[in-house]
Amino acid sequence: MAIKIIVTGGTFDKEYNELSGELFFKDTHLHEMLSKGRSKLELDISTLMMIDSLDMTESDREKIADACIRAKEDRILITHGTDTMPITAANLFEKIKNKTIVLTGAMVPYKFGSSDGLFNLGSALAFVQTLPHGVYVVMNGKVFDGDNVMKNKATGEFETLGNRD
Repeated sequence: MAIKIIVTGGTFDKEYNELSGELFFKDTHLHEMLSKGRSKLELDISTLMMIDSLDMTESDREKIADACIRAKEDRILITHGTDTMPITAANLFEKIKNKTIVLTGAMVPYKFGSSDGLFNLGSALAFVQTLPHGVYVVMNGKVFDGDNVMKNKATGEFETLGNRD
């Protein structure tokens, strides 16, 4: 069965305007990245939104959850901005139990050339095929439970929130 990929924007898909020095969204880079990675997976890709995760609202998170629930696929990868990825992951963790959902993104825009996005995308595609049902965040080769992850803004890395009782 195909893997559903839902694009929501984030640093992963940002472009750089050389004249103004601003970052902006145009189109997703996902197709180019998959081609560059020579992916042969059966994928169903849809762009739900193209926004910075800092601008994401609860309504946007509801749209993401709804898209996951409506997807016929039980393996779903979501590209998402890193700043609020743990919030969306926790939201999905509470609502969806019968699918494997992996969120991933990038700390550096793909178009910058030195991005971690291509590695994160490849890792996320591997994890979404092998993990049991649940919600996960995959960044820099590591996998985290969707209800137990945070972005450490001091180190720029994702880490586990702490021990569970």
